[in-house]
Amino acid sequence: MDAKQLRSLLEQVRRGEVDLDGAMHRLKKLPFDDLGYAKVDHHRCMRQGVPEVVYCEGKTIPQIRGILQRIAQKHCNILASRASRAVYEAVREEVEDCTYHELARMIVINPREVEQIGNIVVVTAGTSDIPVADEAAITAETLGNRVNRIYDVGVAGIHRLLGCCDELFRANVAVVVAGMEGALASVVGGLVSCPVIGVPTSVGYGASFGGVAALLSMLNSCASGVSVVNIDNGFGAGYQASLINKLAAKRSTDESVHERVENSDEPPLAKASCRGVS
Repeated sequence: MDAKQLRSLLEQVRRGEVDLDGAMHRLKKLPFDDLGYAKVDHHRCMRQGVPEVVYCEGKTIPQIRGILQRIAQKHCNILASRASRAVYEAVREEVEDCTYHELARMIVINPREVEQIGNIVVVTAGTSDIPVADEAAITAETLGNRVNRIYDVGVAGIHRLLGCCDELFRANVAVVVAGMEGALASVVGGLVSCPVIGVPTSVGYGASFGGVAALLSMLNSCASGVSVVNIDNGFGAGYQASLINKLAAKRSTDESVHERVENSDEPPLAKASCRGVS
């Protein structure tokens, strides 16, 4: 149940369409459903605005199907990460309305169109980094963000990145995905005025230590605006970017409204009143 559904239920009680016992019965399942092997958090959408995201690795197919089937009864745009095609095929037997993103290994259950706001840019150093970048991009898009992908612009050919500067400058937040030595996050951080989220990947030869070299490089970045998520954690970067982007978009909207009020022909007292409401 999300905030809209809860408000609808309360309105039905107020109008007498649902009695108190019926409302209490529906609210009993508001916090979570206990499936024995998992406690499905239906309340998360109300707290955070996003349904529970299911991490598939390490779970059996029956467990994944059971969890997603229960969440799908009450929510849309549900994300299941690190899902193989075998998992997708099994889930589709239970919940037909779902989409699989092969490279990102993500399933979106009950996908619905949502307004895409703001501007997130997802940048990769190489083509081998695209699966992790796609995980970030699809996460952000599903959560209602406009995403611009800039792929294969690593430091080995820095002119490729410099040719995309206008797109970088327009972003509210940049997600930079890189393996090997992970230098791209620092380079992008030195170009833009927005927050940069570095995503080290496990792409690289032996001395990259499965992404540890890129992780340490990003953590030690001399570019001030760079923060870092864990190795290959595209989902975490996409989610964090969504939070930042929506704050930036809200601030931009609030400033536009404020500017319109300031430039209107209303008397000063009316303008002051509007400012007080905001």
